[in-house]
Amino acid sequence: LPYRKKQVVGPALEQPWCQWKILQRLRTTITLGAVLSAGHMPNTGTKKKWINKERVLVFSSRGVSYRARHLMKDLRTLMPHSKAESKMDKKDQLFVVNEICEMKNCNKCIFFEAKKRKDLYMWIANAPRGPSVKFLVENVHTMLELKMTGNCLKGSRPLLSFDKTFDSEPHWTLMKELFTQIFSTPNYHPKSQPFYDNVYTFSIHDNRIWFRNYQILEEDGSLAEIGPRFVLNPIRMFSGSFGGPTLYQNPTFVSPNEYRRSLKQKVAMKYIDKLHSKQARKDRYLPDSYKMDPTDEVFVTIRPEDAKGADKNTFYRVT
Repeated sequence: LPYRKKQVVGPALEQPWCQWKILQRLRTTITLGAVLSAGHMPNTGTKKKWINKERVLVFSSRGVSYRARHLMKDLRTLMPHSKAESKMDKKDQLFVVNEICEMKNCNKCIFFEAKKRKDLYMWIANAPRGPSVKFLVENVHTMLELKMTGNCLKGSRPLLSFDKTFDSEPHWTLMKELFTQIFSTPNYHPKSQPFYDNVYTFSIHDNRIWFRNYQILEEDGSLAEIGPRFVLNPIRMFSGSFGGPTLYQNPTFVSPNEYRRSLKQKVAMKYIDKLHSKQARKDRYLPDSYKMDPTDEVFVTIRPEDAKGADKNTFYRVT
C-alpha cells in the first residue's frame, strides 16, 4: 500500500506549530487563487534561454603602461561577457590572436598593443573572419583616476548611444556595428543583471571617437559620469581579422613618431633662427660705416708728445 501522511486531528490542532502551518497553507491558497483569477500564470521558475553567445576576449601585449592596464581592467569590469588572457609576447605575430580566440571560445576581441612603452593601440576585431579596426588610444582616464560620483550595478546591461555622424559614411557605420556587437551585453547572460542603469556614448568629433560612460539617475534623463574616458583615433580598417585587404585608411592620421619628430624640429628651428638673428645683427652693425682708403693717412704726422701705444716706437729707438 502507498504511504499516506498521517493527518493531525484532536488536541494536536491546538499546538502553535500546527496552527502556523495551517495559516501558511491558507495564505498560499489565497495568493494562488488571486493570480489565477486575474488571468496570469504563476512563475514556475523556468530559466530563460541565453541565445546570443557573444564572448569578447580582452587582453594586451607585453610592455603596456600602468594606465593601459587599468583601462583594460575597467573594460573587463564593464562587460560581463568578456574573458581574460595573459599578455602576449611582442615577438608573436598578430594572426596568433585568432588562435587564442578560438581556444578561448570567443568570437570578438579587444587587443591592446603597446609600442615604445608610450604609444597605445587598440584592435577591435571579429574573429576569425573579420573585419577589424586599428585605433590609436588617446587621453586615457580610468575609473580610479577620475573618482566620479556616478555608480552602477556590476553586470547590468548598458544602453548604447551613437552620434548621428555614424550613419553618414560607410566606415563609420561598420565601426558602429562592431561597437554594438562588442559592448552590448547579451540578454539573459549568466553573469548579467536584468537592469538598465548606465549608458555608453560614442561621439565623433575632430575625426575621432570619444567614449563616455554615464549612470542614469532619473527618468527625466539626468546623468552622472562613471568612467572610464578615452578617445579612439581610427588608423585603418581591414576586411580580415588583424590583417587582410584595407577597407578604409584615415587620411588625416599622423603617427606619434611623426608628431614627436615635428616637435623636435620646432625646437631645432628655434636655435637655428637664433643663430641667423645673431649673424644678421653683426651684419647690420659694421665697425666702419663706409669704406676708407689706407693711403689717405700717409702724410699725416704725429708729434712725439701726442704719440700713444705702438706709435711711440717711431720716435724712440727700441734696444
